[in-house]
Amino acid sequence: MMEALIHFGHTTLGLLRDVLPIAGILVGFQVLVLRRPIHNPVSVFIGMVFVLLGLAMFLEGLELALFPLGRLMAQQLTLPSFIFGITDGPIPAFSWTDYMWVYFFAAAIGFATTVAEPALIAVAIKANQVSGGTVTVNGLRLAVAVGVALGVALGTFRIVTGTPLHWYIVVGYIVVIIQTMVAPRAIIPLAYDSGGVTTSTVTVPLVAALGLGLAETIPGRSALLDGFGLIAFASLFPMITVMAYAQISALLTKRAHQDFVEPEE
Repeated sequence: MMEALIHFGHTTLGLLRDVLPIAGILVGFQVLVLRRPIHNPVSVFIGMVFVLLGLAMFLEGLELALFPLGRLMAQQLTLPSFIFGITDGPIPAFSWTDYMWVYFFAAAIGFATTVAEPALIAVAIKANQVSGGTVTVNGLRLAVAVGVALGVALGTFRIVTGTPLHWYIVVGYIVVIIQTMVAPRAIIPLAYDSGGVTTSTVTVPLVAALGLGLAETIPGRSALLDGFGLIAFASLFPMITVMAYAQISALLTKRAHQDFVEPEE
């Protein structure tokens, strides 16, 4: 117990060192540049304390639960006893089709973590407000979550097969460029920002732990060369799915409008 408290104290001090410059910049601009008083300074201070403690507790939770859980799931899903049903003796040569449960798990964890991502929820609420309800909160969250699920599943496939990361990234951004030229202009900035909000507090730890765990347990893979890169997929594919969501919505709206228009006599 004492060791855990000491570790939590070190984490809190490290966060304090990281958060103080941000607070200093905000207060400095408010007081020295804008020359405006800080309203409700007591509430602001209490809020900063809550943010600091919340971040410290979250980081402790990552270290104690999410990172070990993601790594453990990757190890269990790649055990020869699970894939081949072999407990002893020589292990047969594996194929990418032997890891189907890994792909399903990666897609599920990518979808679930993204739906629960606080940054995405905040962006979806703001997008709904400024668009006058055109962009729905749940619609945007589901579109981004589907993109992350597809991206993480494809990223685990890349780790299993050992193919180079840049092939997937180049092809993905070619698709993004083509979609940018044909997608509704109003959705393009939001789609690009949607790729960034996925790399936040909930998604990154589990996805990174999954990639490292796979690379460490699959024969012939390097944790350094193959374990990283899943976050790139989680950032790329939401842009594709959000623009596709807007394109499909625009097409359905256009068809519905045509159905209601009476033919000219």
